[in-house]
Amino acid sequence: MLSKTKKRWSIFLFLSPWIISFLVFELYPLIFSVYISFTEYSGLNPQKIFVGFSNYIKAFSDEVFLIALRNTFIFVILTIPFTIGIALILAILLNNKNLPGRNFFKAGFFLPSVISMVVISMMWLYLYSADGLFIKLGTMMGFDLPARSFLASPDSALMSIMFMDVWAAFGYYVIFIFAGLQNIPEALYEAARIDGASSWKIATKVTLPMIKPTLFFVISINTIRSFQIFSEIYTMTGGGPRNSTQTMVHYLYEVSFKKFQLGYGSAISYILFIIIMIFTIIQKRALRSDY
Repeated sequence: MLSKTKKRWSIFLFLSPWIISFLVFELYPLIFSVYISFTEYSGLNPQKIFVGFSNYIKAFSDEVFLIALRNTFIFVILTIPFTIGIALILAILLNNKNLPGRNFFKAGFFLPSVISMVVISMMWLYLYSADGLFIKLGTMMGFDLPARSFLASPDSALMSIMFMDVWAAFGYYVIFIFAGLQNIPEALYEAARIDGASSWKIATKVTLPMIKPTLFFVISINTIRSFQIFSEIYTMTGGGPRNSTQTMVHYLYEVSFKKFQLGYGSAISYILFIIIMIFTIIQKRALRSDY
């Protein structure tokens, strides 16, 4: 029999690979990034000049950052209702056990979620191009569309990426909401029908309250994902044209790894972190979830 001390050391030994990797690759970078957000640091020069909150103040006087902040909020506010709304409607339809081909539809909706966002972005880059499918279909239907990519115009570029993102994301959340619906006892529906509740009453008084924890989860992760949008912007527009698709994470990338202003980039990342945290708290209180 091993003594308690040996057992503790053996446990620590087995956990040590994770502990070491966590300390080196997660905790240390986190603490270091907080520190350099208060400094002027390029990464090319080991010297770090302490500047206090100057980087944070600089962000709110930086015109490009303010544009990126506005675009990110527009992206989040306009995509989340459509993404979650479509996912909720489809999940409710899939919850009907008499629906033919239910498993086929579930797999089809989820399929875009397993494809790399870079691959999806490249596919839609072609669809949006001047000789792409959307322009050709619009012309065939009699619409007078300009012979240029939807992504080439500041008026349509961000909206085009938002449309693509909703298409690529809603299937992922369909599966989560469907799983939440499966956990609702059938007895609740039967009791509601016996009491003469209409379909609308059942949906609003039984279904939605019972899946509030699931809705909180999917809305939270969709909010975080939307605030962190990067791959689509990097692949399709690079923040253009004229910063019309510039977002916070893409601008953070440009500031940190193109201009090598790592201190300023870290400050932007923590501004984004605070914004996401505030949105999550608001959502938690709005849904009154205990999760």
